[in-house]
Amino acid sequence: MKGLLTQVRSYERSVQLLMVNQFTINLGFYMLMPYLAAHLSGTLGLAGWIVGLVLGVRNFSQQGMFLVGGTLADRLGYKPMIVAGCVLRTLGFATLGLVDSLPALLAASAATGLAGALFNPAVRAYLAADAGERRVEAFALFNVFYQAGILLGPLVGMVLTGVDFRITCLVAAGIFALLSVVQIRALPARRSEDTKRQARDSGQGVLAQWRGILANRPFLLFSVAMIGSYVLSFQVYLALPLEVRRLGGDGEFGTAAVAVLFAVSGLSTILGQTRVTAWCKARYEPGQALVRGLAVMGLAFVPLLVATAVPIPESGIGRWLLAAVPPTLAALLLAVGTMIAYPFEMDTIVRLSGDRLVATHYGLYNTICGIGITAGNLGTGAALDAARAAGMPALPWITLCVLGLACAAALYGLHRTGRLTAPPAAEPLPATA
Repeated sequence: MKGLLTQVRSYERSVQLLMVNQFTINLGFYMLMPYLAAHLSGTLGLAGWIVGLVLGVRNFSQQGMFLVGGTLADRLGYKPMIVAGCVLRTLGFATLGLVDSLPALLAASAATGLAGALFNPAVRAYLAADAGERRVEAFALFNVFYQAGILLGPLVGMVLTGVDFRITCLVAAGIFALLSVVQIRALPARRSEDTKRQARDSGQGVLAQWRGILANRPFLLFSVAMIGSYVLSFQVYLALPLEVRRLGGDGEFGTAAVAVLFAVSGLSTILGQTRVTAWCKARYEPGQALVRGLAVMGLAFVPLLVATAVPIPESGIGRWLLAAVPPTLAALLLAVGTMIAYPFEMDTIVRLSGDRLVATHYGLYNTICGIGITAGNLGTGAALDAARAAGMPALPWITLCVLGLACAAALYGLHRTGRLTAPPAAEPLPATA
């Protein structure tokens, strides 16, 4: 931990603050969101389809508005969008705890999603700009703080929700309110050269900027190739818990085993991210690290694939081990693959942007990957259902393995042809749109 703090202190104050901010953002978000569905269906007694609608509106407003949020960050500045996102999430979370009418719940849910679309691209672009040549290492540290918030948030939320979910909402809103004040008072203004560049880019028409980005073929190919990493990593929340509960049941053992999945994923990142990044940077080019990261993520499902060949015990410790060990190994390998790829992934986006309109590039990238996650989860769900119906338990794991290896192969092709290293020419975009 001491070494981690030493690394953090070696960066500018803005970078340090952005890392702490991301921890706090995830703490506030994950102390509330895992328990929202139970509140809507239980306390408020809403129908299942309404619960799905409220949660879907939040996801859609975030994924669908990432490009807009990134564009606003490039045109208006990173700090204003970070502050605006925190203020909007303060209002959204407070409203979720105080209202029970469907229109108000939908508005609050949309506000929390839009908040993420405003500050996520801005935070990453700001971090990339102020970290400079140490972007890769900065994003490795950023992921440590990111995962720490995800790990701690549900634990705090569980305690508060045990008293009253409304308290959870108000505490989460209070965290974002405090964070908003801290951003306003302590987050440094952009450096003059960055301000001038943003002003120049904001003079271009928005549609012209978007057309220029959409014409950036290496960036689009990279974005599509990376979809698999997000689909695979999301299985910690989808396929792996379902597999644990399929074999271990919904009782205390199943709940504990699912908690172990999340703990393994978060703790391994907190403890190993900076070491993994340093090791990879010393040995691989960014493209090579990305290929290896995706390959590890694809191979993460091999333990589950092997487990399908083992007869399922009727009960006892054998069944518990079969329910817990393969998914836990998969979660660990997914975390390792993400640790390998993530810092180089964030750095590659900046390089492929030509260091221009970086937040807009992050926004479009998040939108593309968000659409991919939705499609990938539908496909995974279909594979899980088909596997049960056809008596082919290996089908989902084969599908996910193939997806990871196919994306790794696509990245290898991009790396070999130089499309991950040569940024597009930084020619001025047309001023008409």
